[in-house]
Amino acid sequence: MGGVVKRIIPCLDIDHGRTVKGVNFEHLKDAGDVVELAQFYSNEGADELALLDINSTYEGRQAFLSLVERVVAKVKIPLTVGGGIKSVADGQKLFALGVTKVTLGSMGVKEPLLIEKLAQEFGSSRVVCAIDAKGGEVYIGGGRVATGLRVTDWVQEVERRGAGEILLTSMERDGTKSGFDLQLTRECSHLVTIPIIASGGGGEMEHFREILTEGGAQAALAASIFHYREISIKELKIFLDKHGIAICLNQ
Repeated sequence: MGGVVKRIIPCLDIDHGRTVKGVNFEHLKDAGDVVELAQFYSNEGADELALLDINSTYEGRQAFLSLVERVVAKVKIPLTVGGGIKSVADGQKLFALGVTKVTLGSMGVKEPLLIEKLAQEFGSSRVVCAIDAKGGEVYIGGGRVATGLRVTDWVQEVERRGAGEILLTSMERDGTKSGFDLQLTRECSHLVTIPIIASGGGGEMEHFREILTEGGAQAALAASIFHYREISIKELKIFLDKHGIAICLNQ
């Protein structure tokens, strides 16, 4: 198959300094120490790592930045960080710590100009827009608030505004391990030219093969199956390589 090298990205959802994971954005459970997990994934061959502060408060912001700094010191792979970014200055703080990319979710919807400002200041390649989708609609506020925006319209708008990548999460599939949303991801991948990272539903190696081929995604993100060692990233990459998917095996 060749072509663009596809990426496997573990995601650490962080709440009060710990990694957590739920199902359909609810029933969060502790999933381990952030720095230890990050270091493990870096050593195991992950292509990138995503850190998302899912409960970003003003009080917890300094502690989160300190945590990010500790993660940067331990990993050898690109790091994408999201949650609580409300200004160019917030982005600057993260980049100063050594973060590779920043992610905007709810704030991107509330303040679309912020996408443009970040892209102009740091370059599109460093700006990721996170889109939480349910029933074809964009949700914000940790999946609690419906926006009325159609996902298919919003992916095109964030590209126009300068986002260099889209993290597309199917809320219905989140944590279910029932497979990524192929239809949604495929539809969106046909509407934009920037890479789409598919998220929500990865439970078996075959799910990753499907989303990276039929789904049109350029990267696949997952959490619980990696956190609880249900699938090894090394074994997953060997599987994808055997199925003709361009993947980086040498880490």
